[in-house]
Amino acid sequence: MATVLDGRALGRSVLATLAAPIAAVRERRGAPPSLAVILVGDNPASEVYVRNKTRRAAEIGVDLDVHRFPADASTDELLVMIGKLNDNALVDGILVQTPLPGHIAVDAVMHAIDPGKDADGFHPWNLGMLAAGSTPIVAPCTPKGCMELIRHAGVNVDGANAVVIGRSTIVGRPMGLMLLNANATVTMCHSHTKHLAEIASRADILVVAIGRPHFVQPDWVKEGACIIDVGMNRLSGGELAGDVDPACATRASAYTPVPGGVGPMTVAMLLANTVALAAGHVGLESA
Repeated sequence: MATVLDGRALGRSVLATLAAPIAAVRERRGAPPSLAVILVGDNPASEVYVRNKTRRAAEIGVDLDVHRFPADASTDELLVMIGKLNDNALVDGILVQTPLPGHIAVDAVMHAIDPGKDADGFHPWNLGMLAAGSTPIVAPCTPKGCMELIRHAGVNVDGANAVVIGRSTIVGRPMGLMLLNANATVTMCHSHTKHLAEIASRADILVVAIGRPHFVQPDWVKEGACIIDVGMNRLSGGELAGDVDPACATRASAYTPVPGGVGPMTVAMLLANTVALAAGHVGLESA
């Protein structure tokens, strides 16, 4: 039987380890670690994500302030707010909730965040350090959470054949870099990749992040592979589905369920990044 990688349980374990550094920050400066979230518009999925982050932050004693903007807010308005947050010594981390409305200059907004307050790990400086094989200030939350899930499964990444399907800067690219930095042999796949099923079928570790429900089929999966399903898709009936067909679990040694797998780990790693920034513990081991 394949091991179900319970992201909720592992996420709670990660959050429990933050109690001591949170208390130390509060004692040192009289205020807890603080995360500022910028939310533009009323995207329902973004509202859910921010609500989950707010709930978890409150549970562990991290201040999370949501700065809301209307859907027609300008890039300049966001840049002004980011500048204020950069200058505020009591703000440890900044996160801009994506997706942003189409008229917003996303790169300009993301690049304006102080790399030392980049709680999501998306700033070019942090991604560049990751690409260089060096330690970034903080690592992108979802790939970092995936790495923790892989380690929790007992998978030896060193020398493993890893396949990542999806090349976004949020998940796929940093995921490939983290696996490479951990000495996996990494194949990056995307919408233009030929013979995708054949490539996937050779993977010891298969990470899928493409936003297409049940895209990966059982005959794509090597017997005994570890499957990390980053997908979160809403089906016509309202239920959530991953990018991997659930039947693939019959061939895997370990897999992440959807929901309850990668999602809770992303939130846990965001808060871990925030606490690390507040405590001055930069350079996270799992990067």
